[in-house]
Amino acid sequence: MSAPVARPEAARRPSGPSAASRVVGVVGELLITLGVLLGLFVVWQLWWTDVEAGQTQQQLSATLDETLPPSPDTVAPAGTGEAPVALEPLTGTTFARLWVPRWDDGDTPFARTITEGVDRATVLDPLGIGHYPGTAMPGQVGNFALAGHRQSHGKPFYAVDKLEPGDALVVETADAWYVYRVTTSEIVPPTDVDVIAPNPSDPGADPTVATITLTTCHPLFSTRERYVVHGELESWVPRDAGRPAELAGEG
Repeated sequence: MSAPVARPEAARRPSGPSAASRVVGVVGELLITLGVLLGLFVVWQLWWTDVEAGQTQQQLSATLDETLPPSPDTVAPAGTGEAPVALEPLTGTTFARLWVPRWDDGDTPFARTITEGVDRATVLDPLGIGHYPGTAMPGQVGNFALAGHRQSHGKPFYAVDKLEPGDALVVETADAWYVYRVTTSEIVPPTDVDVIAPNPSDPGADPTVATITLTTCHPLFSTRERYVVHGELESWVPRDAGRPAELAGEG
């Protein structure tokens, strides 16, 4: 009897992916999805919010123009006596416009509306520059304090670090044009609320002059600190007389 012939071992079928490799695959897919979502968020935060803010600003500016009395497009001399001061408006009311010649983009002047309040969800994000309630109104002795984003949502105060002493900050209202001049700038922690005090140079003393303060986050893409610019009222022009020389030729 012949010896039995040994049969070759059957080839093993390749087994499916291991549990570890499946986990790695799932984690990889989740990371890719997370990266896509993060990228979309960055696009929304840094680009789309600016697009929306630009559209809203056009609407706000047009509406403000409808409520403001006419003002001749000619240079007028400064007013005499005390500047007119309006009552503080209700929260959410757009009542003024800020012009900053230093921030003009070629032939396009920088002009942004000012709304009462500094709540981020209802004012700063959707409407732009906000006025700190309880601080002075334009032209009033005390501190006319404003807040605005430096990044995203139209970033009205993006170039705040480019302002220099002597630069004009012109505030337009239904009564007059108020010309402030930049005096100083500083970087402070968010807890330093003295920068919007009636007399920011000496918070313990009563104010004796009309000042303006711009506040925004610092550095870019961070809320760690605040960049603050202070200015002092130099002159004012009655609205029905024309415009200040600082805005000559600005549309």
